[in-house]
Amino acid sequence: MNRTMLIATNTMTQLQKQMDTISNNIANVDTNGYKKKNATFTDLLVQQVNNQTDTTQEVNRQTPNGIRQGNGAKVAQTQTVMTQGTLKTTNRQLDTAFTSEGQLYRVLVQNGQTSEVQYTRDGAFYLTPVSNTENMLVTKQGYAVLDENNNPIMLNKDVNEYSLSKTGTLLAKLNNGQTQTVDLGVTAVNYPQFLEKKGDNLFGLPANLDELNMTRDQVLTDLDGALRGEVAVSQNVLEQSNVDLSKEMVNLMSTQRSYQFQSKAITMADQMMGLVNEIR
Repeated sequence: MNRTMLIATNTMTQLQKQMDTISNNIANVDTNGYKKKNATFTDLLVQQVNNQTDTTQEVNRQTPNGIRQGNGAKVAQTQTVMTQGTLKTTNRQLDTAFTSEGQLYRVLVQNGQTSEVQYTRDGAFYLTPVSNTENMLVTKQGYAVLDENNNPIMLNKDVNEYSLSKTGTLLAKLNNGQTQTVDLGVTAVNYPQFLEKKGDNLFGLPANLDELNMTRDQVLTDLDGALRGEVAVSQNVLEQSNVDLSKEMVNLMSTQRSYQFQSKAITMADQMMGLVNEIR
């Protein structure tokens, strides 16, 4: 196949991945705590042709020696951007938001007979009854919110007020005057590029983390015990997504235009091949 067509085809495939990433960002512009993803590109294998063996003939040349033939571009990495989103006041006691970048709540996700700890930035919490006297703190998808010991948070049903400290300690005031306190499970992200999006606005660790020569403790740090003071959270607010809609629309149009150029290159190469075949 014509080399031009191969290069354009390779690049179109990768541009489609970028458009998918941008489209996903746009679709989640109103998702609480959503973190956008950015795709970065790199060149595919480049072939160097040294067509001039006599270097004395290249004394006044302004460009690098030889001829370079590329094979298009590819998506090198799709990385999560953990920048802080705008805080929106809700005046709801179980709405919370981090005020520091790179911190996540720990939640419990059931996968059939097994369970896994995953992470979320969305601090909109709810209560679901588990007995006649207790409620469990959950996310809007129903996943159990964990405390600092990775246990589901159980709260007495007879509560009339909730308050949250800046370091993530939830205080429940009961109608009888007693109180119940629990420390929310919070984890800091050291290397966000090693996190995977798991759906339902959750993050998790990749299955091949060992193959990447990384461990959980390198990627994540649980802010418990002596590290509790690093937690920065606020009550009665929700963090909006960090997606800038105008920038994403500009990026989408730019990527679509690049996609059109590659498509045009294939069409022109096909037309040129047709002209060559007609020459007798």
